[in-house]
Amino acid sequence: MSSFTPFEEKMTAAGISTAAIKAFNRCYSSLVANESGMISEDSISPADNVAEWDEIIATTAPADKDLIAQCVCIKLNGGLGTSMGLQKAKSLLKVKGEDTFLDLIVKQVKHLREVSGTPVRLLLMNSFSTSADTLDYLKKYAADGFADANQVELMQNRVPKIAADTLTPAEYAPQPELEWCPPGHGDLYPALLGSGWLDKLLADGVKYAFISNSDNLGAQLDMKFLRWFAESCAPFVMEVTRRTEADKKGGHLAVRNSDNQLILREVAQCPDEDIPEFQNIAKHRYFNTNTLWIRLDALKEILDSNGGVLPLPMIRNSKTVNPRDGESTKVFQLETAMGAGIECFPGARAVNVPRTRFFPVKTCSDLLMLRSDAVQVDATGKVALAPERNGVAPIIDLDSKLYKLVDSLDGLGLPSLIGVTKLTLRGKFHFADGAILQGELLMENPDDATKEVAPGVYAGA
Repeated sequence: MSSFTPFEEKMTAAGISTAAIKAFNRCYSSLVANESGMISEDSISPADNVAEWDEIIATTAPADKDLIAQCVCIKLNGGLGTSMGLQKAKSLLKVKGEDTFLDLIVKQVKHLREVSGTPVRLLLMNSFSTSADTLDYLKKYAADGFADANQVELMQNRVPKIAADTLTPAEYAPQPELEWCPPGHGDLYPALLGSGWLDKLLADGVKYAFISNSDNLGAQLDMKFLRWFAESCAPFVMEVTRRTEADKKGGHLAVRNSDNQLILREVAQCPDEDIPEFQNIAKHRYFNTNTLWIRLDALKEILDSNGGVLPLPMIRNSKTVNPRDGESTKVFQLETAMGAGIECFPGARAVNVPRTRFFPVKTCSDLLMLRSDAVQVDATGKVALAPERNGVAPIIDLDSKLYKLVDSLDGLGLPSLIGVTKLTLRGKFHFADGAILQGELLMENPDDATKEVAPGVYAGA
């Protein structure tokens, strides 16, 4: 029987909190027990009892100042965006003029403080990779209290990689830091508990947490929805949106037949024979946007009743200890997902939100759309599609071979996309200022030389 003791000793020596050690122990026990975590199609039903965001907003009054004061905004800020060629925190990427994700997040929270007259808190869940850069950037907001790590930082934990053949802590003498990995955003829960932030927030009268990814600028605290959430008495609400063909390989919301509890099912939890139904977007219609609303007192109660651990499903990833050396020791990296917490809260609910609350930036195509005139940002940091878009974002499909890294957009220029239905770009282009694209456009350039697009209107179907 594999022993957890070496892991506990290694994590304790590194100053990892007891809450994080307990959470990792639970995942490790699942690994040792060879638990599959599979969720078969016949064990679930489609999630149909999903409230509609638009109906809620149309019939609910805005939250008052006292209610806003009881809410904390938490942004997951641990990602580097390496897939887009970034070496710093992804939230430091410029998205509108000189404003970064982080600038717009701070503007949004400052606005909440102004309208409520209360010091609404912002917590950034940083990782060891993003903490220094983020805190250094926030010095520009020192006068507003955003630069003090003790006031704004919720530090993500790290966990040991596991040698796949022995299930012992992986060792890598050339770079000992590679013996560790992030535990996924499900670490939110042990991080809140182990850091003392959960108890501190509750002691300060903060009862509600609004949580989202820092690169999803559509996720903004809504005053009306906050009131609805508070009055619903639901302990946990997940913002979901309708799956499309582009989302069919991603996880979906479902109802567990045994207890009618809402759950998430990821593709890694789906048996091979059930994949066709997993990808049936007419049946399983909703996916998690990773924007959550949580009652902190309910979270505390569940943690206390489970020995300080939220019983999240374990996700096992097979890697090598040095990701750049395929011949190095094979390891397991164990993660948990924040959204999977929905199955831990009896009475949890889901709300179907419009895609305008879901602006993730995972590719340069996403970034170009966000930087363009199809998306507008006001003085309070509120991000929204231009009114002319009627709530429908343009589809942008850049040549992934040429426009994979952020730097590649510098030579592309920024055409007007406010009238675009779909833009497909294949080959090298440069759009001059004043280039206006409209309709559905396929623009191809087979030559190695960059094709110049002069000012003017270019209309497709």
